[in-house]
Amino acid sequence: MTLKKLRASDRMKQLMGGYYMMGKQAEVNAWVTSGAPVELLYAMDIYPVYPENHGALIGAAKQGSYFSDFAEKKGFSRDLCSYARCDIGCVYAGTSPIGGLPEPNFLFACNNICNTVIKWYQVLSRIFKVPLFVLDTPFVRKELKESYVRYVHDQLYEFVDFVERVTGRELSDSKLRETLAKSVEGVNAYADVLHMAKHKPSPLTCFDAFINMAPIVCLRGIEYPIEFYTEMKRELMERVERGEGAVENEEVRLLWDNIPVWYRLRWFAEFFAERDACLVADTYTNAWTGFISMDKSDVFWSMAETYTFIYLNIGLEHMAEAINRLINYYDVDGVVIHSNRSCKPYSFGQYEIQKMIDVPSVVIEADMVDSRAFSEAQVETRLEAFLEMLK
Repeated sequence: MTLKKLRASDRMKQLMGGYYMMGKQAEVNAWVTSGAPVELLYAMDIYPVYPENHGALIGAAKQGSYFSDFAEKKGFSRDLCSYARCDIGCVYAGTSPIGGLPEPNFLFACNNICNTVIKWYQVLSRIFKVPLFVLDTPFVRKELKESYVRYVHDQLYEFVDFVERVTGRELSDSKLRETLAKSVEGVNAYADVLHMAKHKPSPLTCFDAFINMAPIVCLRGIEYPIEFYTEMKRELMERVERGEGAVENEEVRLLWDNIPVWYRLRWFAEFFAERDACLVADTYTNAWTGFISMDKSDVFWSMAETYTFIYLNIGLEHMAEAINRLINYYDVDGVVIHSNRSCKPYSFGQYEIQKMIDVPSVVIEADMVDSRAFSEAQVETRLEAFLEMLK
């Protein structure tokens, strides 16, 4: 089956190619985790480099197992996150599909996505002999308490002091506010793109969202995502006006939970399209639509609230509520739950969440980057049975 490709995907490749090239030319860069407040870096003219996005790129290039092996031969367990193994493996290999990442001037890890990043970045700090700052966010099991926000708020000021000491650069309040305003605008433009899937038939699938999510992660806080997602929305509107769906005969609407299986994106997209099923939304890309609130009276407090109360840093009840909101908004018939061997915070509790959501669901087992953890026959059997039940 021929999949309908978005023009935006070609533009995204050009945009991200430029991002990696600019990173190698930057005077000062920091390696940063995906859930960290990158706006502070952009406001101080420090280029953010994302090992996680690099890991996804390696997975999409079907080289996850190859680069993981370099880390495993150095004693890193195969049970560790495959993003971490790929990234560390690339450092030891001295290359990657894009020739490797530029060496960092310092490291910035925030554990609001997982605690693996702390050990991962400690390893990188030892390898590169550069300083590391860890932003520690309390886990929000029930409610976001003021004491949690205050704790993170104070650390943000400590981080600014750390960066100014390491780089000799000072933070401008006006530059930070300008960066945060662009971050809000970019996130809203990105949310508008994802919300287009509310149309029937949907003009995009979650696979389109996965492929085109890199700008909101890596470039949040500058102009590029605003322009990119505004243009992408126009392309999707053209499809809506023509009555054209991403899946030719959309009969079943589904939601994907967890990080995608990067090395099998096309296989999954074709599998569902051939069966008239459209994955109209997912929890992974929608997690980025909550960024970022901004109270102009205290932007540091706003950042502390935003980056503490994110999808992977909340309890199961909050997660189930978020999934049910997506189910209702996109009028979803069923949920495909990816039990991801690599991402424990995302995958633990999924069987409990199954009991708390409003539509039928199926669990498939795989890994986001390491293809050795994927059984096509097993996944296909489970999905076939699930779709048959829904129809």
